[in-house]
Amino acid sequence: MGVYEELVARGLIAQVTDEKEIRELVNSGKAVFYIGFDPTADSLHVGHFMALCLMKRLQMAGNKPIALIGGGTAMIGDPSGRTDMRQMMTTETIAHNVECFKKQMSRFIDFSDDKALLVNNADWLLDLNYVDVLREVGACFSVNRMLTAECYKQRMEKGLSFLEFNYMIMQSYDFYALYQKYGCNMQFGGDDQWSNMLGGTELIRRKLGKDAYAMTINLLLNSEGKKMGKTQSGAVWLSAEKTSPFDFYQYWRNVDDADVVKCLKMLTFLPLEEIEELSKLEGSEINKAKEILAFELTKLIHGEQEATKAQEGARALFSKGVDTDNMPTTALNDADFTDDGISVLDLLIKCSLISSKGEGKRLIQQGGVSVDDNKITDMFAVVPKSQFDKGYVVVKKGKKVHHKATL
Repeated sequence: MGVYEELVARGLIAQVTDEKEIRELVNSGKAVFYIGFDPTADSLHVGHFMALCLMKRLQMAGNKPIALIGGGTAMIGDPSGRTDMRQMMTTETIAHNVECFKKQMSRFIDFSDDKALLVNNADWLLDLNYVDVLREVGACFSVNRMLTAECYKQRMEKGLSFLEFNYMIMQSYDFYALYQKYGCNMQFGGDDQWSNMLGGTELIRRKLGKDAYAMTINLLLNSEGKKMGKTQSGAVWLSAEKTSPFDFYQYWRNVDDADVVKCLKMLTFLPLEEIEELSKLEGSEINKAKEILAFELTKLIHGEQEATKAQEGARALFSKGVDTDNMPTTALNDADFTDDGISVLDLLIKCSLISSKGEGKRLIQQGGVSVDDNKITDMFAVVPKSQFDKGYVVVKKGKKVHHKATL
């Protein structure tokens, strides 16, 4: 089975421009492809995970990935899948986020010996002359055709700014620039990017008279059709500082039964034959498949040592005893206490278990908070400093989230 056929079998491929050519290039290891990542935060998240996995799979088959970080396109903002305009970021914020992306990608993709490239589209987009772009690039695009693109439809209802309208042209120019600079012959991305990717292939054809190809991968959706990678407290990040390895492990350990096999196929590198055997598990046995899924993905992002710690911590936590050694931990200091105590709401915020006190009050009213196994019923409850005599307290949110606060 070639790598293209494996992508099909894993349910990854959504749309392709020229299946025969793409299959031949990918299977022979001759594809020079790029995937774009706009640095809208200081960490990659689960939404980027499948794209990184695709890059790794194709690189392992001998193809050359180009990771394009959108330092230029981030100054505009992608309207795809949005009902409102993205918040404008400063150049300093974008530059910081770019550096964070580079570090994370380097742990996942092999950039040694010219096996992959890491580029920033700010290097060519920010120096473009506006009139030249209008004449040389804008003339290749039909406004009527652009307005039918799926990426603009949601925004058209509330108003599409001219700023965002240019995003397709900028992304298309990226493909054009990469084709000329590095011989990039393919662009891969999420299925919501299809229209933008077609714009790039068309620009290359019209300006250079050459063929380039595009392939989209299915978005990571749960059985209800919603994007995966979101929790009550926000996105599931690939940064250990923003989402601990334990919480990352727990996210995948707790996916719905109906989503386990799909995630194993799309995100892990386990052989399809092994996944097929796991798909036969039923009832409580499905938890074995969930553990394997969580361990494999945590190992990919955080390394085998952290994955083992997270697994051992989770197993101990939900058995008879509670293993506090591998539990996510927040260190408090004397300044966090007032009159030798800290309010439960402040404690929840310090531990990043809630994003606001309003959320914490609702959680307490619903009976979803306990400290050292004592359920909190008073939203103004205070944990005295004396309760930290053993060095820590364990805060529990809901049934499955445990956190250790140390002093």
